[in-house]
Amino acid sequence: MTETNEPGAELIAEADAATERLKAVKESIGRVIFGLEDEIELCLAAVLASGHTLLVGAPGLAKTRLVQTIATATGLDTKRIQFTPDLMPADILGSEILEESDDGKRHFRFLPGPVFCRLLMADEINRASPRTQAALLQAMQESHVTVAGERHDLPRPFHVLATQNPIEQEGTYPLPEAQLDRFLLRVDIPYPKREAERAVLLATTGAEQAEAIEVLNPDEILKLQSLVRRLPVGERVLDAILDLLRSARPDESDVPAVRDGVSWGPGPRAGQALMLACRARALLRGRLAPSTEDVAALAEPVLKHRMALSFAARADGHTLEGLIKTLADQAA
Repeated sequence: MTETNEPGAELIAEADAATERLKAVKESIGRVIFGLEDEIELCLAAVLASGHTLLVGAPGLAKTRLVQTIATATGLDTKRIQFTPDLMPADILGSEILEESDDGKRHFRFLPGPVFCRLLMADEINRASPRTQAALLQAMQESHVTVAGERHDLPRPFHVLATQNPIEQEGTYPLPEAQLDRFLLRVDIPYPKREAERAVLLATTGAEQAEAIEVLNPDEILKLQSLVRRLPVGERVLDAILDLLRSARPDESDVPAVRDGVSWGPGPRAGQALMLACRARALLRGRLAPSTEDVAALAEPVLKHRMALSFAARADGHTLEGLIKTLADQAA
């Protein structure tokens, strides 16, 4: 439901205070991570929107370091899983072990896996088998896991920041569409520009290295997530989101490149992700409400992993990035 009423004084004051806190978070992360300001903002937007993030890039671009630094600045306890081909679902979720008490009675005890944390770093997620990748689905969507028929709730907030190497590299298993859709945003990590790379070399090869400082805590994160959901969204922004989604679906679009070249388009979950991410981006930038500029800026991170080009479209030189930009410009 669209909120059309003007924000009250209490909401304005809360948003202003939140913006200052989030500015301190970005400054803390910026002490360690150089040249990735937009990517940092996207990761924080996903956290504020209660979602998960998929970081994609070649090895050595500080994806893991970025996740560690975000965990430090946000005060979220973190665990790391290095995904490998021999990793099993129980290695992520946990398992039941048989124990014998002092009186000789035997019973099963659940031993939690590394998924029981507030920020899970799934490193090189596409190097694990599809069965193991699927083990994250329930946790990511429902914030609980089921082992031996028993439900075990995860702590709140719970976020997965997964890193992925380009699928062209050896030893990778493409993530299934169902799991890709669980990620609120896909954030592509580029090679650094010259000045940023110079700063990295100077900062990381000396006797001392800067460290991020803790700014937030889990309770504050939950309050910020609640605030994001209370920010008003205007009709123009809502219409832009709906126009973008419908234009990206081959059976509904009036864009020839989409009708003829897109195998499948985004579902309603993409709209939910875009709506929340726009609110979060607005808050990060000190605004009370999102604009159509937020919709255009977030179109690619929200849609890129929720669409696929046909083989013929790729052969003709079309790219998802170019197509999404065209659709976003039209919607905004």
